[in-house]
Amino acid sequence: MHTEMSPLTDTVRAHETPEGIRLELRLAGPIVRACAWSIDMLIRTILYGLIVTVFSFFGGVGTAVMLIMFFLIEWFYPVLFELYNGASPGKKAMGLVVIHDNGTPISFSSSFIRNLLRAADFLPFLYAAGLLSMLMNRNFQRLGDLAAGTLVVYRDKELQRVKLPDVEGRRPPLELSVEEQRDLISFAERSAQLSLDRQIELAAQLYPVTGKRGEAGVHEILCYATWLTRGHR
Repeated sequence: MHTEMSPLTDTVRAHETPEGIRLELRLAGPIVRACAWSIDMLIRTILYGLIVTVFSFFGGVGTAVMLIMFFLIEWFYPVLFELYNGASPGKKAMGLVVIHDNGTPISFSSSFIRNLLRAADFLPFLYAAGLLSMLMNRNFQRLGDLAAGTLVVYRDKELQRVKLPDVEGRRPPLELSVEEQRDLISFAERSAQLSLDRQIELAAQLYPVTGKRGEAGVHEILCYATWLTRGHR
C-alpha cells in the first residue's frame, strides 16, 4: 500500500491501495476535534461523578476502587471505543474516525500509543502542545498521532443502495461495454427522479438498441438494467 500522500488539496488526502482503490481522506481540523474532546470530557465527568457517588460510602476500599476506575476510564476510555468503533463517542458524534495514516483501521497498539501521549499533548496546559503540533502539521496530527502514525478524518457517509424499478430482467440484444452497462444502470437508478418526458427523451437515444420508442423504450432499458444488476435471477 502506498504510504506517501498526495499533494495538499484543501484538507483532502488521497491514497491508492494495491488493489487500485482510491481512498479520499478528509482531515479533521482542531475546532471539530476540540468539540469532540469536549463531548468526551463531559461523558467522563458524568462517569466520575457517578463513581464518586456510589463508592464514597465504602471508606478506604471504596476510595481504592474509585482510583482504579478513574485510571481505567482516563486511559482506556478512548482506546476501547476506537478499537470497537474507530472513534470515541465524542468523535462519533462529530462524524470523525481515527485511522492509520495509510487508510487502514486503527490497531490496539496505535490507539494505545496515541492516547498514552495525550499527557505530552496536554503540556504545558490545556493541550497547548497538541494544538501547536496540529497547526504546524499538514495533516493536523498531534504528538500522539505522529508517534502512532494515525489520522483523525471525517467518516464517510454510508451509501444508500438505490432500489431499481421492479421490472422483469431482460438480456440486452448487443454486447455492451462496461461504460455502456454503467450508463444503463445509472439511468435506471435515476429514473424515479426524472419526469416521464425526460426518460422518453433519453431512451430515444438508444432506439438502435431497443428498437422501441416512447414508454416502451424506457421499459426496455429498465429491463436491461435489471438484467445487468441481477443476472438471470
